[in-house]
Amino acid sequence: MSEKWLTGTVIENRHWTETLFSLRVEGATLGFEAGQFVRIALDIKGERVARAFSFVNPPQDPALEFYGVIVPEGPLSPRLAKLRAGDALQVAANPAGFLVLSEVPDTETLWLVSTGTGLAPFLAILRTEALWKRFRNVVLVHAVRYAKELTYRELITGTGAKYVTFVSRESAPGSLAGRIPAAIADGRLAAAAGLRLAPENSHVMLCGNPQMLKDATAALVARGMRKHRRRASGHITVESFW
Repeated sequence: MSEKWLTGTVIENRHWTETLFSLRVEGATLGFEAGQFVRIALDIKGERVARAFSFVNPPQDPALEFYGVIVPEGPLSPRLAKLRAGDALQVAANPAGFLVLSEVPDTETLWLVSTGTGLAPFLAILRTEALWKRFRNVVLVHAVRYAKELTYRELITGTGAKYVTFVSRESAPGSLAGRIPAAIADGRLAAAAGLRLAPENSHVMLCGNPQMLKDATAALVARGMRKHRRRASGHITVESFW
């Protein structure tokens, strides 16, 4: 049985930096849960080339939005970055993923921890009513290499989330230095948020590069937290699709 695809039309292609871009697409109506992802594709030399992208937009927004980074030698991302308003692309009809609030147990503080374009699913989650009804505190953590890569700042600061940023390759006023796992381990992350990060009051959702996911999980486990599973409630939810 062939996979079902929907044709969408680009309405905006925003370039944040020379390598980071956001596509807004209309015409491909999908039902999904904030935090999920879907494959988007272009037909290149007779072949459909697809990659997974998280939804930046919340489910109630009729226009889809995707946040990407250009992989110079990649077959798809450089072409997506060149799309203009009116150009077509393909969107798979089967959103997926478990980095969603319906999979997260109730707790006092929800930590949304990301690196790079791993920010995308949390931008959708931040704009859902359920988030603010369920959690007393929400912390959005975003780590990048350079300060110019701290995208979507206006959107984030317009929500009720505490916003903690990391910049690793230059000094950036207002941002923490170094990597997220080290800041979990030495307490700098909790101090920056002004909140306790402990099993009894926190759940952490992680999305980003595989090394961060591995190291941050280890740092959280060292603080007494454990991965969340449907059959055994825990404190850490992880998703990586690259």
